[in-house]
Amino acid sequence: MKAVREKFAELDGRTVSIFTLVNRQGMEVSCLDYGCIITKILVPDRDGRMENVVLGFDTLEEYQQHSPYFGAVCGRHAGRIAGGEFELNGKTYKLAKNNGGNNLHGGVEGFDKKLWEAEVTEGPDSASVIFRYVSKDGEEGYPGNLEMKVTYTLNDRNELEISYEGTSDEDTIVNVTNHSYFNLSGDLKREILDHELTLKSDRFAELDEALIPTGKLVPVNGTVFDFTEGRKLKDGNTSDNPQNIRVGSGYDHPFLLAENENEEISLYDAESGRRLVVETDQPAVVLYTSNTLEGSFSIRGVTAANHLGVCLETQGLPDAVHHPEFPSCILKAGESFRSVTAFKFSQE
Repeated sequence: MKAVREKFAELDGRTVSIFTLVNRQGMEVSCLDYGCIITKILVPDRDGRMENVVLGFDTLEEYQQHSPYFGAVCGRHAGRIAGGEFELNGKTYKLAKNNGGNNLHGGVEGFDKKLWEAEVTEGPDSASVIFRYVSKDGEEGYPGNLEMKVTYTLNDRNELEISYEGTSDEDTIVNVTNHSYFNLSGDLKREILDHELTLKSDRFAELDEALIPTGKLVPVNGTVFDFTEGRKLKDGNTSDNPQNIRVGSGYDHPFLLAENENEEISLYDAESGRRLVVETDQPAVVLYTSNTLEGSFSIRGVTAANHLGVCLETQGLPDAVHHPEFPSCILKAGESFRSVTAFKFSQE
């Protein structure tokens, strides 16, 4: 196993580095210490052709100017927080309203825009990049000094594991995820609407007009939100369900997982033969089919367009701080937040 560190760019006089992990099968994962951004994942198709299966850029400037969180770690709190504020221990904390009147993915300068400390480790069967960042008390409005550690580990079984650890000296809220946009066709040859998703989930979170969970968890049975037996993503794009229309014709919804760490999420592209299985210890996954990606920029030579990628954001439910019936996002002072998600690639 090999881990290589190289200079990628400069940011305010500091070096931004790119790290590349390579296993014995030839799979490669590249990532930055800026935002812990995963820039490339090279995996073979059924014919052995190595291609990139995530959306990303080749320059820091493109990430700063155009990126809708491509490959980044989102936090302190991934997803939306209604009204850009929350109450904890009788005190109201006001956050940036960077998404209409709401807070999104940690605020104006969340984890995705921070330069993290990083180190690499190499072993006989795996290689890792370990990122560390201290989010100071009051940063983006959140309480407590939060020490975060994120580790990307690639092994020889073509599995990428992401682990998160966090401790705070005050009670705070934490909900972190990786926001990679996957496209298993390879090198963005096709959109993702013909990808087939299988999801062990019997309920999804209903969204209001601002895309905030209403608190209602809706049974998927009999709807285009039922992925238990497998379903192509285009079903959400063509659906007349008001929930699909509300998010721009597609999916941008949290699904409550019925199982954990048991092949609960599986994405397949029949033409390339690539399969991605995602396993997590988190209670939910946000499925986003890049319904609003269209723009006047290019993604490695491909014009930005809707449905070029699909996000599988393993996390707690968005806006859980306002919904006591949801799994809690509160991290008590001195306690540890821990989470692990594995992305397993194969061919059929």
